[in-house]
Amino acid sequence: MTTALEITDDPSKPVAWRGRLAWLSSPAFATAADGLAIMTAAALPWSTTAPAIFIALFLLTMVPALDWRAYARHLGHPACALPFLFAALAIVGVLWSDAPWSARLHGISPTLKLLLIPALLYHFQHSGRGMSVLIAFLVSCTLLMVLSWIVLFAPGLKIAATASNGVPVKNYIDQSQEFTLCAFALALPALLCWQRRQMAAFAGCVALIAAFIANMMFVASARTALLCMLVLLALFASLHLRLRAMLMLLAATALAGALIWTTSPYLHKRITDIATEYNASDLSAPASTAQRLNYWRKSIRFIAAAPLLGHGTGSIRHLFEQDATGESGLRAEVVNNPHNQALNVVLQWGIVGGIILYAMWFSHLMLFASGRQEAWIGVIVVVQNVVSSLFNSHLFDFHEGWMYVLGVGVAGGLALRRNARTHGCVRADQATSAVSSTSPPTGRQRDRSSRNFPKGRGGATR
Repeated sequence: MTTALEITDDPSKPVAWRGRLAWLSSPAFATAADGLAIMTAAALPWSTTAPAIFIALFLLTMVPALDWRAYARHLGHPACALPFLFAALAIVGVLWSDAPWSARLHGISPTLKLLLIPALLYHFQHSGRGMSVLIAFLVSCTLLMVLSWIVLFAPGLKIAATASNGVPVKNYIDQSQEFTLCAFALALPALLCWQRRQMAAFAGCVALIAAFIANMMFVASARTALLCMLVLLALFASLHLRLRAMLMLLAATALAGALIWTTSPYLHKRITDIATEYNASDLSAPASTAQRLNYWRKSIRFIAAAPLLGHGTGSIRHLFEQDATGESGLRAEVVNNPHNQALNVVLQWGIVGGIILYAMWFSHLMLFASGRQEAWIGVIVVVQNVVSSLFNSHLFDFHEGWMYVLGVGVAGGLALRRNARTHGCVRADQATSAVSSTSPPTGRQRDRSSRNFPKGRGGATR
């Protein structure tokens, strides 16, 4: 029996230090935190201000009821410890940076949101409403996708003044990442519904997947999202399909790709523009490809000058400003983002930072080894972030960074919750077996066991 002095991992049970404040452990706080997480996920596709407010309120409702000793033990898991190590490196990195202090402090901020991952993992390991958070994000993105089709033909209905057709809020990059995540998150439920012969649910999942993908093919898409789709498709096939089904999916994908290529002028232009952008020498025309190559070449040169610990937090813009002196065209461009997550990290914190980055990605991926629905969603979130970060600094960007934090935190909490239940059942079965093996058999058990073995020659029956 748990006494008032014992420490428990169950946040619904008071511990001694709370004393008269035991009311803070009321389930109402956990319920409010669940609701705020749901509102955060629902608001993320539409706003930047609302999710920040909801996240702050989530922390305010979660912290009072937190069992700090249990949470401290929870932080020993690599998936929780590495985000703290990453943020600590960014804070310490201001000491050897030559950038202005305003840039150094600004360079810390992108890493701070990673500190919410352990809190989300802890909360949704104990909460039963994690799947509601993921469903809220899916429903919100579905509404955004419907509005995207509407504003394509009626631009006056846009909520914000965006630069792209068919993008009602924010930008086409954020929208593409959302729709890619939703389309592939529905892939496993569609497969399970097919296997269970639940045809109505299967048709609904497939219709939503087709609508998300069609929007990216014909309305607005980032080329990075197209690469993510190919990687995730190959990953889904390798994890969940047999060889025959994989071949059928490959044939269907090739056929659909050929059909889309011939019927979507938008997609055709997005792909063929890569060659034009590659040869650009200034910003008088679209030059995205040439710009990235220029950023990467410079970044590699900067890294070679300080490979171990980098140039310090917030140093990227300062380095590009120094290098742009006396240059013209693309070489004179000054940025604070090299459009590659690994380069972004290694530039500031060297090889040490790069090791922490990849170790964190790996530790988060290992949370989702069970293969269940929430695990598949977590795999998508991590892999999508890793792949898209080849061409962007998506872990540090606001929208994609919060998609990663929420996705890993909520899906990871669900995975930990399921694993704890599974292991608990296994331990209970083992304990039952141990008790049974040490207890003397009853008469009925002796009769049952005697029927499991053949009679000898002297037996009453043959």
